[in-house]
Amino acid sequence: GQTIRRDGPERHLAKEGTPTMGGLLIVIAVVIPTLLWANLTNPYIWIATFVTIGYGGIGFLDDYKKIIGKDAKGLSATAKFASQIFLAGVAATLIYMDVGIQDKVSIPFFKKLNPSLGFMYIPFIIIVIVGASNAVNLTDGLDGLAIGPTIIAAGTYMLFAYLTGHVKIANYLQIPYVPGVGELTIFCGAMAGAGIGFLWFNTYPAQVFMGDTGSLSLGAALGTVAVMVKQEIVLVLVGGVFVMEALSVIFQVFSYKTTRKRIFRMAPVHHHFELKGWAEPKIIVRFWIISIILALLAISTLKIR
Repeated sequence: GQTIRRDGPERHLAKEGTPTMGGLLIVIAVVIPTLLWANLTNPYIWIATFVTIGYGGIGFLDDYKKIIGKDAKGLSATAKFASQIFLAGVAATLIYMDVGIQDKVSIPFFKKLNPSLGFMYIPFIIIVIVGASNAVNLTDGLDGLAIGPTIIAAGTYMLFAYLTGHVKIANYLQIPYVPGVGELTIFCGAMAGAGIGFLWFNTYPAQVFMGDTGSLSLGAALGTVAVMVKQEIVLVLVGGVFVMEALSVIFQVFSYKTTRKRIFRMAPVHHHFELKGWAEPKIIVRFWIISIILALLAISTLKIR
């Protein structure tokens, strides 16, 4: 079962022993339908599947160490980060070299602005994948908090994948056309479906946690899909809740190291609201609402240019 940080909010101690590693079931529920229904000659499907399983593996090792070793820290930060960068690097190289996706980046709201990154596109992809993976991981601190926005993001990218892979629609909307990327609609659909199935058991009070197996793999999968459907920058909007959580940690650490003062009572920011006395379900649902609004805003970038 789950081990709980001793320096966290007191009411979290009641969650100790809740089954974790539910992310293993999420990964299986994403990969199997994808392999059953998608076109297996499509490189995008294999890259997305590779990243999902790879990051799921890192998370699995981390969770395993936490449960068996009864150590809430799990894998060392260096080992975790190095393996994340390695896997993202493999995916980035495959995307850049093999698949031949253009190294241009789409900027939301500005159709004519497509800066070309050249060889720097590989480090850019690594930052997107590793960043998304860790941001979802930081968000996963309350029951259903991470999986809700993940379902919403997967649904949004399901739409983006379909539109980007359809030459007429892509030209009409003036978004990049990527032949074959429409197959990722199936992958994103599987991700949203797996997420909904998991939420049934993960909603407050949770009967199971996804663990790092789930959060790292889902975050990395979202980052990879965002890159392949050429909507990398929009991920900051679609995954706005994840970005907010990650930034709260970065600002908190920076502020404490430079001024010895904390901006939030505790980071990530969901703990700040807990310590202010907000009920857990209230924080979760409000974060979901923010996520829905941001997803709608992201979809609107297709027309508002």
